[in-house]
Amino acid sequence: MMVNMKGLVAAGAVVVAASLALSGCSGGASPKEGAGDKAAANTLTVWVDADRGTVLKDAAAAFTKESGVKVKLIQKDFPKIQEEFIAQVPTGKGPDITIGAHDWIGNLVSNGVLKPVELGDTTADFQPVAVTAMTFEGKTYGVPYSIENIALLRNTALAPTAPATYADMVAAGTAAGTEFPFLVPVGPESDPYHLYPFQTSFGAPVFGTNSDGSYNAEDLSIGNAGGEAYAAWLASEGAAGHLSVNITNDIAKEKFNAGASPFFLSGPWNVPDAQKAGIDVAIDPIPTASANPAQPFVGVQGFFVSAKTKNALAANEFLVNYIGSEEVQTALYEVGGRPPALTSAFEAAAADPITAGFGTVGATAVPMPNIPQMGKVWQFWGVTEAAIIAGEGDPAALWQKMTGEIQGAIAK
Repeated sequence: MMVNMKGLVAAGAVVVAASLALSGCSGGASPKEGAGDKAAANTLTVWVDADRGTVLKDAAAAFTKESGVKVKLIQKDFPKIQEEFIAQVPTGKGPDITIGAHDWIGNLVSNGVLKPVELGDTTADFQPVAVTAMTFEGKTYGVPYSIENIALLRNTALAPTAPATYADMVAAGTAAGTEFPFLVPVGPESDPYHLYPFQTSFGAPVFGTNSDGSYNAEDLSIGNAGGEAYAAWLASEGAAGHLSVNITNDIAKEKFNAGASPFFLSGPWNVPDAQKAGIDVAIDPIPTASANPAQPFVGVQGFFVSAKTKNALAANEFLVNYIGSEEVQTALYEVGGRPPALTSAFEAAAADPITAGFGTVGATAVPMPNIPQMGKVWQFWGVTEAAIIAGEGDPAALWQKMTGEIQGAIAK
């Protein structure tokens, strides 16, 4: 999609250009230093993945036209960006800006490679969950562009109405007479990401939160009484055959698309293939398994500024007023299919019921913890869930053993 950026934030761009001119005239650098400084101050290097690169070409061209600052886009393999960014920024070889996921932030900040961004008055223009996800220790570190989460995919031909509770879902799925009442990916090592909504319904988040909504790494709430109740539930549902380590994501997708179940807990990435299979898909909130709402993790993607950038003002302006514009956020949505983080762009995109459905669930979801300690959780979490589902021990004992292992790993 070509992005029509004519006139977009022209005033802001003029401010950038003027500020750069002033900074270039000040200081009294030597001729040798001045040439390099001017080149650095007149260029933004941006790491971006292949899908987003096409959209950013138009935004970059518009920004250069208005501000005089060149934007150099470098395509990167998304899964490798975090590691390369941490390795290159301290050497001065990294980019000014990189695309990334919000749950990288704690690790990037602890490695000293991120600079906060200033959203200013535009903060209120973004969906609150997106801003919360991009915030770490009271500072905002990224400009968000998309929100991603799972929800309940429903085959309307097999289940005409949305279930309100987990029990309702099982009952409706059983009444449909299909092979499976519902499908959720588990697999041999479990899938805590897909099962997390059920865990939160028992009041057992991984970490507790501070008064401002940020995660408290010292409050490992996963091991509370709700966690033990959830573990008991996993065991009972495993014994009943509703949860199975034999159901991987690929199998769950294949079975849902074949009409073997009316319900599939998944994300927007699996909707197109279901529709191609002829299924009329509705997107519903995830039914609760206990007394609390079932809240999935939400992942927010955005753009970060390097702590070593020599052009912080222009970097911030490009992100806030160009990447943060409705036109660019809409274009990014159209190539990625994820609900936009900018509220106005999301409201326009919500004309599509699939986008609206995922967006509604995401608005009340919880951000994936962006604190570094979250990295110590995954290695114990999934295997423990799998063991409980498979009936390999006492649920409470296995859950508390896991909690102790996580605490030990975090303390190291």
